[in-house]
Amino acid sequence: MSTVQPSTREVQVLGIDAGGTMTDTFFVDSLGEFVVGKAQSTPDDESVGLLSSSEDALALWDMPLEEALPQLQTGVYAGTALLNRVVQRKGLRCGLIVNQGMEDFHRMGRAIQAYLGFAYEDRIHLNTHYYDEPLVPRKRTRGVVERVDMFGNVVIPLREESARKAAREVIASGVDSIVISLLHSYKNPAHESRVRDIVRDEVAKAGKEISVFASVDYYPLRKESHRTNTTILEAYAAEPSRETLQKISNSFKEKGTHFDFRVMATHGGTISWKAKELARTIVSGPIGGVIGAKYLGETLGYKNIACSDIGGTSFDVAMITQNELTIRTDPDMARLVLSLPLVAMDSVGAGAGSFVRLDPYTRAIKLGPDSAGYRVGVCWADSGIDTVSVTDCHMVLGYLNPDNFLGGAIKLDPQRAHDAIKEQIADPLGLSVEEAAAGVIELLDSELHDYIRAMISAKGYDPSSFVCFSYGGAGPVHTYGYTRGLGFEDVIVPAWAAGFSAFGCAAADFEYRYDKSLDINLDQHASTEEREAAARVLQEAWLELTDNVLEEFRVNGYEAHQVQLQPAYRMQYRGQLNDLEIDSPLAAVASEEEWGQLEEAFNRTYGRVYAESARSPELGYSVTGAIMRGSVPIPKPRIPSEPLAGKTPPSEAKLGSRRFYQDHHWVEAQLYHMEALLPGNEIEGPAIIESDATTFVVPAGFRTWLDKHRLFHLQEL
Repeated sequence: MSTVQPSTREVQVLGIDAGGTMTDTFFVDSLGEFVVGKAQSTPDDESVGLLSSSEDALALWDMPLEEALPQLQTGVYAGTALLNRVVQRKGLRCGLIVNQGMEDFHRMGRAIQAYLGFAYEDRIHLNTHYYDEPLVPRKRTRGVVERVDMFGNVVIPLREESARKAAREVIASGVDSIVISLLHSYKNPAHESRVRDIVRDEVAKAGKEISVFASVDYYPLRKESHRTNTTILEAYAAEPSRETLQKISNSFKEKGTHFDFRVMATHGGTISWKAKELARTIVSGPIGGVIGAKYLGETLGYKNIACSDIGGTSFDVAMITQNELTIRTDPDMARLVLSLPLVAMDSVGAGAGSFVRLDPYTRAIKLGPDSAGYRVGVCWADSGIDTVSVTDCHMVLGYLNPDNFLGGAIKLDPQRAHDAIKEQIADPLGLSVEEAAAGVIELLDSELHDYIRAMISAKGYDPSSFVCFSYGGAGPVHTYGYTRGLGFEDVIVPAWAAGFSAFGCAAADFEYRYDKSLDINLDQHASTEEREAAARVLQEAWLELTDNVLEEFRVNGYEAHQVQLQPAYRMQYRGQLNDLEIDSPLAAVASEEEWGQLEEAFNRTYGRVYAESARSPELGYSVTGAIMRGSVPIPKPRIPSEPLAGKTPPSEAKLGSRRFYQDHHWVEAQLYHMEALLPGNEIEGPAIIESDATTFVVPAGFRTWLDKHRLFHLQEL
């Protein structure tokens, strides 16, 4: 328990994870101590859920909002508003200008977009396969006459009148924004920049207020479909999301805050909601969890971590190897290929809120991909839904306390869940309600178990060399099920698992990142002149990206001397398909010797990520991209460290018992209050450890113990 009195406590950092089901807040004080709050999400006005969650957290410190919020130095937001706009196709009305003859390439998309997110059977059956509407329809797309080749050479000069004609026609279609993306503009931006200026001129002549987005100003990267999609995201969804973030920021300022919220970005740092490239925040909540796992791992000495996050709608998995994250530069999101640096994660559309249905043809149980979200399930009488969710199955199996969901903020009705499962699942399958509900949970656990095993094995690793972190509101409920038999070195459930992504937001650096595609190729025996020329190209790119980074910080009130710069590059052996992102060991590069240090840094990383025997310097090297990151330090949460008590939990931690269905029969499970347990306490299943925000299930055949950092370790007996 904290020894700091409320009157002397200084609250400094607020982390927020606004998920589709629950909104978590994470407050950190000047000593690094923290509290976690949870409330139902309020999609119509996110600030309502955020303030409710904040009140829930601060109540643990006996602090009212009005006292705590004015003390805050910074706040970090993670949420799904931008992603939801894209998925639901509820963005702004955009126009698109491309090369003449290429007007259909956005509508057609890359081939992979035809089946992204589909299960195998859904890819091949006409009755389940579908194509998404393009973000910009063909009727609002126009072409201009020009051509730059893949080397940046002008093949056809820009016909400016074609650009003016295209601009006038797109403006006349009644658009809110216009995107410009020309072939190979990342190699030579002159034509695209000129088209941008022409479009702005025509917008002014028309007396309109239309935003103009040129890809070279945002994402000067190779792969036209990826670059175009990402720039369209800025025009289509990022600007409306900026309004949402501003509304949240204003709501908190009305309560006393004096800062602008930062937002978790796809690369793992945080940026201001005023940032130019706001599409980088398209997926932020799961990223926060991975950053939190990395920070916790670095603090406690865990180098290889399998991150697993179960919320109401999805199961997100990421891997940290040797304290390093994998950054993907051409990920996919919302069935679109993108040009964004994204912490590599994989997701399954199955969580605690996932709907449960029977396939009408096979009678097989199907989970999701849609979810009850913040409405929980049929067990909540006010949910307004009548389809069984996974949470309903938790309820009838005895996992959850119906009177302690969100600390009792809403009451759940086990009988409603029982009746719905009986009608929709059990009776059609000829099973008892308990057998049907248990089958759903076993199916979900099996899917998650196979998924995390396949992800680790496919990368050439063995689970025995990894520690598994399990978090998210529903993570502790399912931890035993999806880790059983995998042989992890350790399985860890933080006591603050329900707010772990918000914890990661609070631990993330205030960081801007800019990328630029390059094409540098050197063989093993390249001359001094060739290596020096390569160094000049890379250094020029770094200087260009540095200006972009410093400008973003300037807008947020930071001078250049306050920003810590870290140049990086993407390198691969020549002829390989995949590159690696490497932090440069040098602040600048010019000479042959300095270039050699970049190659050596790549060789070391390659041997660590793959194997030393896999190094192939005889192939030569290719640099595919330049990266510049800038950051400023912020206060970070302190990992708890408390003295160890005995193995036996104190009597005040025991809450009695509750029937719990496991392995086809009912057992009596001992109940514990999570916050009352002491470091060193050991618990053997069957047991259920309850908190206001989550429930940790320890079945027979497992035991758990709480360490001094308030991390539960789960072990199979």
